[in-house]
This record gives sequence, structure tokens and C-alpha cells, in this order.
Amino acid sequence: MQLSKDLLNLLIEICVSIEVITALIATICYTKYKKTKALKYILLFIWYVVLNDFVGLYFRYHTGNNSLQYNIYNVITFSFFLLLYRFYLKNKTKKKLVLIFWLIYLVAFIINGFYENYFDQSQSLPYIIGAIFLLITIILYFIEILNSEEVLSAKKNLLFWISVGLLIYYVGNIPFRILRNYYAEVTDATLAILVNLTVGVVMYTCYIIGFIWSDKRQEF
Repeated sequence: MQLSKDLLNLLIEICVSIEVITALIATICYTKYKKTKALKYILLFIWYVVLNDFVGLYFRYHTGNNSLQYNIYNVITFSFFLLLYRFYLKNKTKKKLVLIFWLIYLVAFIINGFYENYFDQSQSLPYIIGAIFLLITIILYFIEILNSEEVLSAKKNLLFWISVGLLIYYVGNIPFRILRNYYAEVTDATLAILVNLTVGVVMYTCYIIGFIWSDKRQEF
């Protein structure tokens, strides 16, 4: 299965448009979570994602290479979410574990630079490591919710919906990322792109539900 360049670009632009909608809704609903100690920074992060992808589209159309930009983006993304969850996890052992995850990811990213050029190659192994660590961290967060009274009001918790979106995105994305990078000869790149765009749309839909449905009285 092969998509035309125009159709592929259209799908990417649709995904970016959904990111913009998410950012606008996050801005409108900011009063719900602006008094939180850490989650309030999700607004800045989402607008950063929007700006990053607009710049990424520019480089994609004009230079054909935006590897450095997205390598930096991945470092910021994994660092942001790992540290965000570390802040909200209550168990000290889990907090230390997430900190170790973050440090291992950063070391892996630095070391991998000796094998894959930051400027013209996507950092494959660090991405997979970071994504797996983030999935584990999200699962630890869900376990804490299930073992507390917060489970009764989870659907009104913004971080819960963000977690659902992230979980769906990386569970759907990691297998194709591994196949695309290490088993390229048996992987349809078009299918991988479609899966990535699809889970991206689902993730931002979960974000939107969270921003609209969450209760401003909820303590995140």
C-alpha cells in the first residue's frame, strides 16, 4: 500500500490541525488546572508541540530533513512527561525509579549520538527506550489510582485522560517504530505512518476530552 505524496501531506496537516484545536481548547480550559503545581505546564508543552510540527512541516517541504528538530523534540517530550509523572507519583520508590528511567534515557540519547548523527538521522534506540520507560511510568500511575480513592473520580482527572492518550499512542507506535528501524525490509512504511497518525489523533482526542470534562475542583 502506497499513499501519494499529496495525500500523505494532507493527513499530516490534518493531524497538525487537531493539535492546534487541542491547544486552543487547553487554553480556553486553562482556569481548570492553572492552580496545579505541575500539570499547568501542559499548556506550554502542547503549544510547543504545535510550533514544533509547523516548523517540522516547513523543513519537510523545503529541505526534506528535520531529524535534528525531532531528536530535540523527543528529548523534551520524554523529559517533560517522565518528570511530570514523577511529581504526581506518591510512592517514593516509584519516584526514584522514574528518575532512574529519565537518567538512563538521557545517557542512551548521548551515547547513541556516536552511532547515529543527530543532524540527519532519527535517534531510534533512545526513542524506543524513552517510550518504554514512559509506558511503565504511566502504568505505575494507573496502579496508584486503582489503589486509592481517586479511582472514583478518575474520569474527572485531566492527568488520567492525558495518560490514556499517551498509553494508546505509544502502545500503537512502539511496535511499528521497532519494525521500521530494525526490520525495514518486512515493514510497509506507509502503514507505519498511517498507524502513527491514527494513534496521534486518538491521543489528542483523549486530551480534548480531559480538558473539557475535567473538574477544576479536582486535585491533580
